[in-house]
Amino acid sequence: MANDDWRIRIEVEDVHERLLERLGVELDDEARELADELKGRRLAVSRDGDEIFVYASSRVEAERAQKVVESELRTLDVEAKTSKVEHWLEHEERWDDEPKSETWEEEELDHGYAPWEVRVTTSSHHEAKALVEQLESEGYRPLRRFQYVIVGTASKEDADRLAARLHGEVEGGGELVYEVEPANPFAIFGGLGL
Repeated sequence: MANDDWRIRIEVEDVHERLLERLGVELDDEARELADELKGRRLAVSRDGDEIFVYASSRVEAERAQKVVESELRTLDVEAKTSKVEHWLEHEERWDDEPKSETWEEEELDHGYAPWEVRVTTSSHHEAKALVEQLESEGYRPLRRFQYVIVGTASKEDADRLAARLHGEVEGGGELVYEVEPANPFAIFGGLGL
């Protein structure tokens, strides 16, 4: 069971200390009645500058907490903006109202590098040239070095599909190559046969 997967955010220009006190202990009649629905539940309240966050373990708890907070804001006559109920997206490590952050693959593409490469060894120079022409007609920008072909892709999934089709191998590309092997311009195909 997940905890603190839901929250509401309250933006107040000048955080009213009385609001924080009341959320912790003392509530007016309307808020107390609403809070009775939350009895037995523990909600976490935190503050970051002019923002107050109330965390709950379910959407229902967060919605009830929001009503309590809005009642207290009215009682104290405090100007504030409350958010909709927000949900934590574990697999994306962000709240659902926040924009998605760029992946490392997208950052590589922004810098002009293919984050993944498919490396193919053909049986001849002629076969490599034919493969390059075919891939160029499909929109790829492959590199050919004698009988070897390197094709950049935007994602691991694209690289896996292309490698399966071409009987190639998938490797990290772009700047990743230089992070693993600094200043090494050599792409290794198979073993070195030592």
